[in-house]
Amino acid sequence: MIHEKERTALNPSVAAEGEQPLTNHNASIADGAGDVNTQTVNSGKGEKSKLKTVSMTDLSGQVYTSRLPIIGGLLYPGTYILAGASKLGKSFLMAQLAYHVSTGTDMWGFPVQRGSVLYLALEDDFGRLQKRLYKMFGVETAKNLYFGIEASSLGDGLIDLLEGFVEDHPDTRLIIVDTLQKLKAGGQA
Repeated sequence: MIHEKERTALNPSVAAEGEQPLTNHNASIADGAGDVNTQTVNSGKGEKSKLKTVSMTDLSGQVYTSRLPIIGGLLYPGTYILAGASKLGKSFLMAQLAYHVSTGTDMWGFPVQRGSVLYLALEDDFGRLQKRLYKMFGVETAKNLYFGIEASSLGDGLIDLLEGFVEDHPDTRLIIVDTLQKLKAGGQA
């Protein structure tokens, strides 16, 4: 006897077993469709703020636009942390990833969506970066791959700097921070 698995969702999740369906993605609550309620909530600090909510009925009736993968089947928009012991080649891997995204060339057989890349190499100087990139790519360059070796700390304007970069480069697909520890310490190499 064959037992069919009962599912609560008609389509698979966006997890490893499948992607969000790409059918009929025109309307979005973020675009103003649907009823979004604004409720005043006490933040616990004596302040009152507005919490935007949507009912399950309104939510289930909406269709959302899927975000394209950065590298199909491998890397999707979001926040990732690559961690490992020192001198394993994490910076070389990130430079390779940055180059492939900025040029739109396939990486390890996976299709890549081309776009601008910001690589904050906070433990390097420009001379060291130049040597590393020359070892990896020779004289090939990527016009929309940008490097920074200094940045504000997380609590001292970094978000504004990153938003400014994305505003100046609306095709930004990837921002790499090497290393997160340097952002906590103020980003000075």
